Amino acid sequence: MTTAVSLKAITRRFGEVLALDAIDLDIAEGEFFAMLGPSGSGKTTCLRVIAGFEQPSSGELSIFGQRAEGVPPYKRNVNTVFQDYALFPHLNVIDNVAYSLMLRKVPVAERYSQAEAVLDMVKLAGYGMRRPGQLSGGQRQRVALARALVNQPKVLLLDEPLGALDLKLREQMQEELKSLQKRLGITFIFVTHDQGEAMSMADRIAVFNLGKIMQVGTPEEIYLKPASRFVADFVGSSNVLPPDFVARTTGKASWASLRPEAITVTAGAGQPDLTGTVVARNYLGATTRITVDLGGQRLHAVLPSGAGVPLEGSVVTVDFDPSALHRMDDTP
Repeated sequence: MTTAVSLKAITRRFGEVLALDAIDLDIAEGEFFAMLGPSGSGKTTCLRVIAGFEQPSSGELSIFGQRAEGVPPYKRNVNTVFQDYALFPHLNVIDNVAYSLMLRKVPVAERYSQAEAVLDMVKLAGYGMRRPGQLSGGQRQRVALARALVNQPKVLLLDEPLGALDLKLREQMQEELKSLQKRLGITFIFVTHDQGEAMSMADRIAVFNLGKIMQVGTPEEIYLKPASRFVADFVGSSNVLPPDFVARTTGKASWASLRPEAITVTAGAGQPDLTGTVVARNYLGATTRITVDLGGQRLHAVLPSGAGVPLEGSVVTVDFDPSALHRMDDTP
């Protein structure tokens, strides 16, 4: 499989701040790859290094086998869709999309033909004469996407492009982006702090924290087999269980993660270490998330909504299959 983007020991410093700490990462051609992490984790800096907006302090960056350190953005076969879209408000949609083709001196008829084709691709046929201010947030996002795609990049970089959209539209655009990427077959690198967004779209995910990559894997691997306590807690809000609790309940001490949906809850007292009180109850529609205090150790469980969900203050017993525990090392 061809490697689209390769980072070897990439480090980026801003004065005393270490934004990227010796990052190693290979992204395959045609892959939908997500960079996931909290604010300040290094994911956007990594994207900007690939785009050429930031230069690495040290390390090697290759794009389709060609070294890219020091190469300006316009000479890289990549394009970026920004969070704020960065559309020209004084230009109509078709001219926004065709702008880069104009700079490259593509003949007028050809550049408008290409712009119309890509607008059709993103479901905006007939919108060419409107101004950005006349469009909805989702439509502006599509224009920004079309403007990036019209250059036929081999790698498309997306910097939290759905962050400004409401939930319903964001979910719709997630489906459309994934469908478009499959149809085009080009490499998408998508930065987000939203776990659900990364899990629903990406072929693989890199989880960032404090300038480091904590884990790279498929959504299933990241969710079911987190490599550290940070990944377990950040992706899917797993229960991160300390060694003493795991030893009392399974006989073997280690840090472990336990997903909320793997826990069963029954009314009344049972095994002392697994008996507790419901201290929180959050209705989520099809499911309800409850928090059970087991004498200092709290467990979150997700149950089907309905009459069987215990009320706050109820005494309950929790249980889980030991095979549902994913044991981890001492890495925070």
